[in-house]
Amino acid sequence: MARIHRPQPTALICGISGQDGAYLAAHLLDQGYRVVGTSRNPATCDRRGLAALGLERRVAIKALDPSDLEATGALLEAIRPDELYNLSGQSSIALSFEQPAVTFQSIAGVTVNLLEAVRVTRLPTRLFFAGSTAMYGDNGGEPVDESTAIRPSDPYAQAKAAAFAQVIQYRRLHGVWACTGILSNHESPLRAERFVTQKITAAACRIAAGVTEPLALGDLSVERDWGWAPEYVVAMHAMLQTERPEDLVLATGVSVALEAFVAEAFACVGLDWRRHVVCDERLLRRDEVRRLRADPGRAAERLGWRAETTIGEVARKMVEARLFRDQATVRRAA
Repeated sequence: MARIHRPQPTALICGISGQDGAYLAAHLLDQGYRVVGTSRNPATCDRRGLAALGLERRVAIKALDPSDLEATGALLEAIRPDELYNLSGQSSIALSFEQPAVTFQSIAGVTVNLLEAVRVTRLPTRLFFAGSTAMYGDNGGEPVDESTAIRPSDPYAQAKAAAFAQVIQYRRLHGVWACTGILSNHESPLRAERFVTQKITAAACRIAAGVTEPLALGDLSVERDWGWAPEYVVAMHAMLQTERPEDLVLATGVSVALEAFVAEAFACVGLDWRRHVVCDERLLRRDEVRRLRADPGRAAERLGWRAETTIGEVARKMVEARLFRDQATVRRAA
């Protein structure tokens, strides 16, 4: 499918209110794009991430229920986006056990609707789907790459795997220009506190400020590949600039134990984490993948992209942002 180059390309972001959506919007605006986001109700859309980056007045938010195929097609016809980014969906593994149906619909169901809308409208829109290395499940600690067998072990990963399969099917059978970024964990100050990295960051700052309640965590020995979210959205955009669509693993290539992130975060505020963290067996996750490693070699080869921010730098940036935010809150209350 030939690409039409317009003076100002348009990007449509489903999931613009989340961490990745906000950073992607910032990157695309810097590249000269017109950026449009979607929300079921624009009037109540959570714009805190956009506001934190100074973008709330630079993007348009359109009403869309992505489970409504007819409405999705109509919005595509109206906006005619050059690029469509699907970053939406329930994103908590823990919550996916409690809400498996909601998780599946919000990820796999919405992805199929977006793919079908692109197919039916016959627009030359290129689609990016945010997949996850969680799809690979337990690979025995060996690095996963694009050829690794998919073995999802939780409802969230199963939904991502189903959506990933649909992207491949629409690409092969219908010629839709679509690809999946298979993302490892990537963090930032825009993470909600329900995510463990922000939970740790917030607790370290609170304890440094005098709160005595310890931080309760589950298994600190689990290993993940943690990166810096603003770098990952650059790769998302780059994937839609290639001649042909290709699914790529996006990761740092380095996995560390959760304990390392905890230690770094507490060290940033001058604390020994071992004095302030307790293990709570109620927080242990069933079917937890012990060690998840990823090989981003193909992304480096195809895109020239490499994640550069280390886990220590991620922790430091998140702590610094949290301290600044907490201090600003105190100043406003004074």
